[in-house]
Amino acid sequence: MPLEEKKRAARNKPTPYNRQPQKANTPRTSATSALPSRKQHLTLYDKLTILDYANKHPSLPQDRICKYFATRQEGALIFTQSTLSRILRQQEELKHRVESNPTALSAKKARIVTRPDVERALYLWFKHFNEEKGEVATGAMLEAKRLEFEKLLDVPEEERLTGRG
Repeated sequence: MPLEEKKRAARNKPTPYNRQPQKANTPRTSATSALPSRKQHLTLYDKLTILDYANKHPSLPQDRICKYFATRQEGALIFTQSTLSRILRQQEELKHRVESNPTALSAKKARIVTRPDVERALYLWFKHFNEEKGEVATGAMLEAKRLEFEKLLDVPEEERLTGRG
């Protein structure tokens, strides 16, 4: 018995995809843009360099100081006029941070130490562990030692650190 031919309903043709033009096959690179990003976190050393320059040129407007640092040969420091104004306001505080902790020059944020005695004991243990034993201390080890030093130095419960920091 012959098969009956069925008529199919006509289908609309699909519309073409909105394709983006293809780029040339170039390999990826890890090079960064020559143009620095708008926001740059300044280290304490950078801020002191800016303060030194601003104090040596007191008649120079703040926007010109910003432009100078954005184009200097030693390396550009990108910051806004409002950041410069804040740095100038905090001048005494920044100098005090250097006097209290000379190793903080490469830090971008101020470290807050609530218990200097525990901090000192932890630092000495870490130095001994890393340099003399030649081993690497992990975050969990530092946390455990901090708890141990807090107990040894009779730090009250309410002053003990509870986080992982």
